[in-house]
Amino acid sequence: MTSKERCLAAIEGEAADRTPVFPLLMFFAQSRSGITYREFATNADALVGAQLSIRDKFPVDAITVCSDAFRVSADLGAEMVYPEDKPPFAASPLIRSRSDLRKLGLPDPMRSGSRMADRVDAVRQLVETVGSECLVLGWVDMPFAEACSVCGVSDFMLMLVDDPSGAHAILEFLTDIVIAFSLAQVQAGAHMIGAGDAAASLISPEQYRVFALPYEQRVVEAVHSAGAFVKLHICGNTSHLLDDMIRCGADLFNVDHLVDFEVARSAYGKAGVCFKGNLNPVADMMQSSPEECAAKCRELLRRAKGLRYMLSAGCEIPADTSDETFLAFCEAPRAYV
Repeated sequence: MTSKERCLAAIEGEAADRTPVFPLLMFFAQSRSGITYREFATNADALVGAQLSIRDKFPVDAITVCSDAFRVSADLGAEMVYPEDKPPFAASPLIRSRSDLRKLGLPDPMRSGSRMADRVDAVRQLVETVGSECLVLGWVDMPFAEACSVCGVSDFMLMLVDDPSGAHAILEFLTDIVIAFSLAQVQAGAHMIGAGDAAASLISPEQYRVFALPYEQRVVEAVHSAGAFVKLHICGNTSHLLDDMIRCGADLFNVDHLVDFEVARSAYGKAGVCFKGNLNPVADMMQSSPEECAAKCRELLRRAKGLRYMLSAGCEIPADTSDETFLAFCEAPRAYV
């Protein structure tokens, strides 16, 4: 089977030759490509080259264009900071009040020179190069996460309580942008859209159902209507949100190491949906020997047997993970049948 076929089989609950290997690679890929993180995050050619070099060296089954969470913020006009060795970020919140929101227009994700267009270009290049063999993911942040980016996490969290209607106005505005950004990447050939909503791990189930879930559902529905899949990626401890997260309708769910694997296994197994995880990126990857990592992978593969599952760390692979340990991770499913 090709990597792409293997991943789609896992998503659809069909037989595959082995469990797919689906890591999130940002700093790990950048650090081995001889470029700065600034180049990785701002130049589609550099990002594509870094991802393809990993694909050439290691048997990974999926690659993404994920690099940072501030593509939309930048195209909305936020003052951006581009460190050489860290992801870009906004220097200050873009929206502090409803009057700030009223000043903003909907950005074109295909506008030449924009940060969104740069990501769409990366998707197109990856699909043209390896799309017939490998699962290629576009990437967006879900509206709740985007709201935390444009408003600042603390300020938007306070808005949920102090001005819920204002929070919804911001979420409505951002949902249209996230959908347009997602569809541009699907049109460029992305098989799946990775959708981050990390900040949602910080809110209660009740708040998630009001301020995150409805907007996630709209993004998922739009991507599905365009013929692509969705991966929901919420870092942190989402144990209290698993059942509600499943309701967003995504096809694949990332499980962080902070979530008990048995809890995730039970929730996603019962729902009959695909999930991936949940190696500790530090303890099980960066600080682990190849033998220790392989043993942990075998344990997860055993516990996930019979379920729709992909092998992954709970979040991105640290740059300081050795090539030998990463290779042991990638090859673990081949030795476990």
